[in-house]
Amino acid sequence: MANIVIVGAQWGDEGKGKIIDLLSDKTDYVVRYQGGNNAGHTVCIGDEKFVLHLIPSGILRRGRKCVIGNGVALDPRALLEEITYLKRHKISVDGRLFISGSCHIIFPYHKIFDTVREGHSQRQRIGTTKRGIGPCYADKVNRCGIRVADLLDAKIFRKKLRSTLREMNSILSEIYHTKPVPFNSLYKEYCGYGRKIRKFVCDSSKVLNDAISNKKAILFEGAQGTLLDIDHGTYPFVTSSNSTAGGACCGTGVGPSRIDKVIGILKAYTTRVGEGPFPTEFPKGRMNTQLRSRGKEFGATTGRPRRVGWFDAIIARHSVVVNGIDEVVVTKLDVLDEEPKIKICTAYRYKGKLIKGFPMNMEIFAKATPVYETHPGWLSNTNKCRKVKDLPLNARRYLKRIEKLIGARIGFVSIGSKRNETIVVK
Repeated sequence: MANIVIVGAQWGDEGKGKIIDLLSDKTDYVVRYQGGNNAGHTVCIGDEKFVLHLIPSGILRRGRKCVIGNGVALDPRALLEEITYLKRHKISVDGRLFISGSCHIIFPYHKIFDTVREGHSQRQRIGTTKRGIGPCYADKVNRCGIRVADLLDAKIFRKKLRSTLREMNSILSEIYHTKPVPFNSLYKEYCGYGRKIRKFVCDSSKVLNDAISNKKAILFEGAQGTLLDIDHGTYPFVTSSNSTAGGACCGTGVGPSRIDKVIGILKAYTTRVGEGPFPTEFPKGRMNTQLRSRGKEFGATTGRPRRVGWFDAIIARHSVVVNGIDEVVVTKLDVLDEEPKIKICTAYRYKGKLIKGFPMNMEIFAKATPVYETHPGWLSNTNKCRKVKDLPLNARRYLKRIEKLIGARIGFVSIGSKRNETIVVK
C-alpha cells in the first residue's frame, strides 16, 4: 500500500480536489497537513459540485477516514459549518473525521489583524483571504498560540485566552485604533465549539502511524501550491505555511521514510490569485478574459478572478525539484482546445541575461521578461478523450514537451471537472 503526497506545483488552484477524490478510491486515509480555510478544493460528482475548505475531499468517498493534521490552522466555526454542509448532502463525518489536538486555533482577533495589516498604508499588500491564517501561524511561531487541546480544558483555555487577548487588544487599540475584542463572549463562544468538536479530537500522529503499521494506505493532501510555500515560494507573496511535500511530515507527525510517492498537480497553463510577480501573465484583453471564462478561473474560497497566463516551465521544474515529485497530473488541458497557438515559457530574460533557473531574487522574478517557444494548437475537443491515443497529435506533443522541460513524467491528464473526465497515462 502506497502513502502518497499530493501537492500543487504552481500557485495553487491546480485542481487538486478532483485528483485527491480520484486517488482516494484506492486509499484508506486522506490527511490535510497545512493551511486553513483560506484554501478550497472543488470536486464534481455527477452533476453535483462540492467545495471543501478544511475537511479532506476524501470524505466524499464512502468508508474513507479523514484527518486534519497538526499543521492546519483551524477555524472551528468554519469547520462546523462544513460538517453541517456535508450532512445536508447526506455525508456523515461521525467515526470518519479525526482532528489533531495540536492544531492551532483561529480567533476573531486573527481575522482583524489580517484585515488591518493588509490595509495598512505602510505595509506591502500580499492579497490574503483575510481569514486570519497568517496571524494564527504567527502566534504559533511566537509560542503564544492556543491549540485545540487547550480548548477542551475550560480552566486552561480561560487562562490562555485571557493572557493572549490582553496583549492582542493592546496592539489592536494602540497601534491599529480598533475596538478591543471582549473576553466573556469570545470565551463562551469557543467553549461551545470545543464541546462540539471534542469527539473528533485525537493524537493524529498516533492514528496515522498505527494505520501505516497496519498496512493502510494514506493520501496526504496539501493546500495552495509550491509557489506559495513560505520557504520555497515567491516570498513575501506566499502563504504562511509549508505547502510543499515536506510539510506533510511536519504537519502530520509521519516521518519522511514512510512516504512512498509525491504527485504534483499542474494546470496546462498557469494561474495565480492575489498580489505578486507572475512573469507569464496575459495582458488585459482577449486571452485573459477567454481562458478565465473557459477555465472557470475564480477562487473556490473567495470568488476572486484568478490571474491567467501561459505555462511556465521554470516554476514547474522548480516545483519538481523542491518537492521531489515522482510524477505529475496535468489538468484543464481542454481549456486550451480552441487556441490556434500555445506558448510555453522556457527561460526569463533580465537586463540582457538569459535566466533558465528559478531566481532567488524576487526583483528579478518581478521584472523578468518570459522567453517563449510557440506550439501549434489542436483546435479540437479533448473532453471526450479517455485514452492518450485519443488525444489530438498536437496535444500529445504539447504534453511530451512539458514532460521534457520539467523533468517528470505525466501520470494523468484531466480534460474536465468530472471523475470520468480523466486520462490515465501510466
